[in-house]
Amino acid sequence: MREFIVEADGGSRGNPGPAGYGCVVLDAATGETLVETYEYLGVVTNNVAEYRGLLAGLRAAHDLDPSASVHVRMDSKLVVEQMSGRWKIKHPDMKPLALEAGRVFPPGRVTYEWIPREQNKRADRLANEAMDSGASASSVRQPSPAADAEAVGAAKAEADVRAANAVAAPGWAPADMGAPATFVLLRHGETPLTPQKRFSGSGGTDPSLSAVGREQAERAAEALASRGTIQHILASPLTRTRQTAAAVAERLGIEVTVEDGLIETDFGAWEGLTFGEVRERYPDDLNTWLSDPEAEPTGGGESFAATATRIAATRDKLVAAYAGRTVLLVTHVTPIKTFVRLALGAPPESLFRMELSAASLSAVAYYADGNASVRLLNDTSHLRP
Repeated sequence: MREFIVEADGGSRGNPGPAGYGCVVLDAATGETLVETYEYLGVVTNNVAEYRGLLAGLRAAHDLDPSASVHVRMDSKLVVEQMSGRWKIKHPDMKPLALEAGRVFPPGRVTYEWIPREQNKRADRLANEAMDSGASASSVRQPSPAADAEAVGAAKAEADVRAANAVAAPGWAPADMGAPATFVLLRHGETPLTPQKRFSGSGGTDPSLSAVGREQAERAAEALASRGTIQHILASPLTRTRQTAAAVAERLGIEVTVEDGLIETDFGAWEGLTFGEVRERYPDDLNTWLSDPEAEPTGGGESFAATATRIAATRDKLVAAYAGRTVLLVTHVTPIKTFVRLALGAPPESLFRMELSAASLSAVAYYADGNASVRLLNDTSHLRP
């Protein structure tokens, strides 16, 4: 029996936004590239584009040999796990696509493997070509290895030119810089300390979500599922963020990765106290902390300046790792405000001028030229009756 390898990917600039997919069919025995195909899809979500890429790859393999077996390689954990039957498919836009993909070949003739994004560069490049083209008609090629290498080189050269132009251009940057890394920032749900407005950082008791907080997490999960944009979930290591992230992960069928850099500030001796209690017990330390971002809370906690350094390093690491992806970061008040402050280039005192409710959603997009765009701040519409 002949065996094919299908590599597929999809993307959306805006999520939902202008989207496209790309896929490659290879001969498993020889490694020869048999088909490359890409298509512009109009305005859809990332996940829908990924499923459309899978479907196109399976159909292309079926056209070559309907009796073959197929091994699918994708960097979408969601699609791989759902099509392998390990995760439920809950989103209404993806269910019919998954059913259709499952009917191309008989059950048992298709296997799925998740691969890191850097191993799926060809399909990713084709998906970006589709989005660049903005055309609804698909383009199919029968490439030779030499032609394929030449195309990869040309695509890299074009990307280098676009990047150089973006750096050199004054004022507004060129419109086409590729899909940004978009961080959707979810503050955890309430804990017993939240309604009392007590300092609750990384040096305290690590409280769990309250009943209200668990309900808030479920509502946030429902809202995020209805948008259909999240591709990865990262969470602070504290209990309340991991519990909130777990509620979203269960709804979306995506695994949670713990990211230590997203942890809340350590408030030292102020942990568990209200603002009024801190003012009464440590008035001089509090006044210094409010006026100097280098000042630490009483007892050697973490200053806002130290938090900003940590969040900036975490941001840079995640932007590089998730370029072109939409990632949910489940974290805390200070990290979220710091992401926003840094994106705006605002001074440290702006941290005291932002409202950030429990289980609220904010969003920042990061582009290839180094610029950032704040797209959402403190959205709590999903918590309203």
